Amino acid sequence: MVDILSTPILVTIILGTVGLVIPVIDAMRKERGASHQSYGSIAFGALIVSILIILFRVFTGEEIPAISFVDTAVLTEDMFGSFFAIVMLIVAIMVTVSSIEYMRKTPNPAPYYSLLLLSTIGMVLLSYSTDLVMLIVAWELMSIPTYVLAGFHKRNPTSNEAAIKYFLFGALSSGIIIYGISLAYGLTGSTNIAVVLQELVLVNGDLRPVALMALAMFVAGFGFKLALVPFHMWLPDTYEGAPTTVSAFLAAATKKAGFAAAFRVIILGMVALNLEWSLALGILAILTMVIGNLAALTQKSMTRMLAYSSVGHAGYMLIGLSLAPFSVLAMQGSLFHILNHAVMKSAAFIAAAAVIVTLATTNIDSYKGLGKRMPITAMVMSISLLALAGVPPLNGFWSKFILFASSIDAGSTVSWAPALAIAGILTSALSLGYYAWVIRKMYFEESATAETKRVKEPRIILAVLIFALVFMVGFGIYPAPLIEFSSISVPPLATLP
Repeated sequence: MVDILSTPILVTIILGTVGLVIPVIDAMRKERGASHQSYGSIAFGALIVSILIILFRVFTGEEIPAISFVDTAVLTEDMFGSFFAIVMLIVAIMVTVSSIEYMRKTPNPAPYYSLLLLSTIGMVLLSYSTDLVMLIVAWELMSIPTYVLAGFHKRNPTSNEAAIKYFLFGALSSGIIIYGISLAYGLTGSTNIAVVLQELVLVNGDLRPVALMALAMFVAGFGFKLALVPFHMWLPDTYEGAPTTVSAFLAAATKKAGFAAAFRVIILGMVALNLEWSLALGILAILTMVIGNLAALTQKSMTRMLAYSSVGHAGYMLIGLSLAPFSVLAMQGSLFHILNHAVMKSAAFIAAAAVIVTLATTNIDSYKGLGKRMPITAMVMSISLLALAGVPPLNGFWSKFILFASSIDAGSTVSWAPALAIAGILTSALSLGYYAWVIRKMYFEESATAETKRVKEPRIILAVLIFALVFMVGFGIYPAPLIEFSSISVPPLATLP
């Protein structure tokens, strides 16, 4: 039975209709030369309506029955799903608005915004998925449009390379996850995550290695999708070659959708099999934090630096996943950091997009004197970098604080948990090395060749950056609402004794 009043279905209808209508409008208005602004405005309206629907359901607390096909629930409207849907719609709105200016001179605006909306549908469905088949369908609906978006500058060889690498690794990871699903189905006779959980508990000794392999396939597949070390090799080239607004979309939205899926599947697997997989995830978290931040130190390109920074932050988010069987606070911290990181990383990439639009450069050395040339962009860039580093009183400080505090607190249960906090604190201090380097270039160095006269900053992008600035500073000074939102969004199955 399908309930069209359910949030994911309503959002799918709205975004899907607009996403399909935009190319039709474009075909009818081809001779008039419709602009990015007109299509961007239509897409923006659809996204605003979608997020308002979800917020209305969250604040009213109205219960909607699960959506099922053949008596099997595939989408369940819960706070966990709504949390991730809101996060990804915020990013989609920021990217859509900033794309109006950034992609202004790029042809084919209608397919661009249509692909953004269709990918957003996949992310929303993925957030609410409670069935493994629905999960992989939603994942591909999210991923396939982004393969095209990554190579949208089709005459640019770097963009083509980015799209090909992203597609190849995306297809490989999808295949690994599908293999894991096939093993889980063979063991349990079901693809519903809750049923799989119940049946895996009853797996006998002979089939237990198969159950372990199924979970291993999920970890490996999600590792590629989330760009965890050592599965991260595709990410820097993809983020550098893709249009910068698309890189923001990939770093701040699609990776968060991956965490939504990983939280549901891997947590259930760890609980059902009663395994010490959390130690393996903890090791992955430390490796990802260390290698991501070390690699970022050596980068000369702003987009590559932000890409490796994104790898490092995936490690921070993984802390909550590794400690899920032992600490509800760790899960709360991960959700809080996912929300904060979505806005912080979007702001950093979009600020870099503003620099590209105005100065046509991604080289960090070209940021010398940016504080005088583009003062608002430089200010928001600085705030976003400091927030990513976890400097108080910005929002990134509080989510990192909760994560590290939960790791120390879990030390009474698992001896290795404080190591996650130590690694997190040290790598956060390390990240200040490359973040402060960029800030120093913008405010304390002047280029011998570039002019220091102030230039006109793209107004539409500035509007997005100012929103991000208010968010980072406002919820840094008063984080209580977001902490509460993260707390009530922790999935029930992660709430363990």
